[in-house]
Amino acid sequence: MKKKSIFLGIVLLVILQKNFAQDTTNISGTLTLKQCVDIALKNNIDINRSELDMQDSKVYLTQAQGNRLPYISGTINHGLSQGRAIDPFTNSYINQNLSYANYNLGANLYLWNAGSINNNVRASSLNFEASKMDWQQQKDNVTIQVILAYLQVLNNQEQLNAAVQQASVTRSQVERLAVLDKDGAIAPSTYYDTKGQLASDELSIVSLKNAVETSKLDLAKLMNVNYSKDMALEKIDISSALAIYDGTSQQVYDQAIKNLAMIKAVDLRKESAAKSLKAAKGQLYPSLILNGGLGTNYSNAASVAVLKGTSDVQTDNYVNVNDEKYFLYSPQNIYDSKKISYGDQWKNNFNSSVSIGIQIPILNGLQARSKVKQAVIQEKRSDINAKTAKTQLQQAVEQAYIDMNSAYERYQTLTSQVEDLTVSFKAAEVKFNAGVLTSVDYLLIKNKADNSNINLIAAKYDYILRTKILDFYQGKLSL
Repeated sequence: MKKKSIFLGIVLLVILQKNFAQDTTNISGTLTLKQCVDIALKNNIDINRSELDMQDSKVYLTQAQGNRLPYISGTINHGLSQGRAIDPFTNSYINQNLSYANYNLGANLYLWNAGSINNNVRASSLNFEASKMDWQQQKDNVTIQVILAYLQVLNNQEQLNAAVQQASVTRSQVERLAVLDKDGAIAPSTYYDTKGQLASDELSIVSLKNAVETSKLDLAKLMNVNYSKDMALEKIDISSALAIYDGTSQQVYDQAIKNLAMIKAVDLRKESAAKSLKAAKGQLYPSLILNGGLGTNYSNAASVAVLKGTSDVQTDNYVNVNDEKYFLYSPQNIYDSKKISYGDQWKNNFNSSVSIGIQIPILNGLQARSKVKQAVIQEKRSDINAKTAKTQLQQAVEQAYIDMNSAYERYQTLTSQVEDLTVSFKAAEVKFNAGVLTSVDYLLIKNKADNSNINLIAAKYDYILRTKILDFYQGKLSL
């Protein structure tokens, strides 16, 4: 038994290691944006919770629909009694040990209840549709978050590549100046100023490497997978996304109202609240109910008299013949008691009933009227929620549009600045190599060009991020 347990443990360990290796494969190597989104949609906890909420709403809808069906219930009762009791077969008192059974099946169906059931079904159906929109909205939220996190990794990686290139240029100058300084051809300050700049460039590389790994970790969190330093992301062509954004803020808002699942959800819940109010008001009116039932019973005391024959029995009547009395005889049937079988009692005692009744609510502890008041409050609350959601959406769209325009202007300005400073740096590099420009002036111009290039990369991705947010509002996210 011990060897068997050890063997099962080894098998389980191998399976777990295999599954872990498969999961690691999913997050290591080069991942595409679509793969990242698919992993996040599958693993994200908030999406899974939202899906459970949707399934919960489906159960409530099924329950509401079930109220349209007849309510059917059955009872089976077996018992024993001793002493004086009522025989369920004859309904008369007997004094003996009694074994009995009752079987009943009842059903009732609402024929009319002022539309309360139907309106409750419609309200539950709208709530179910709203929960599906919540689920879709959660998936959309995760999708845009993954896209933004993916772009942030690419942004940091591109800045890192630029910083490495900038450090390479500085390193080449340090190597050149080290030879000249050794020969005494330049002032020592020129060499050491440039060497200090190389250290600054290398510190920037360290900082950007940390930014890359941090952004990878953020992406892994969204995908709900273990962080892997070996994870790499496929580059995407963003040149087409750098054009000026097409559409006004009002156009973006108009599309968002039509397409955003969040807005659809609040509108559906507003409609649901209106149906719930009608359902609650329906409880104030009488209901027409169809009732039906089937039943039978059994008693071990049930018996039947069976005729065995007849015999002459002397009676109290007589005739007088010559002053002599002659009693009269009368034929009398002789019966034998026979127990009635279980099957015969089941058939013979079978009964059925059908009726139509009106249920009139008179006083039920103010429950019906309280539910109506609560439904009125909920309808007002859902209306406020819908208006608030649309107002907040419009404000968010306006802010996102302003941020997008600002990012585009910054990107355009930095593009021109990088072009100008690149030309300026090339000229300064020629002069510095020729010895007609001081190291301070050279490094000042180089730092300006380097910083401008880094800022341009950040501005480029910042603009793309802003456009993706506007696309998200319009429901046209593309991978």
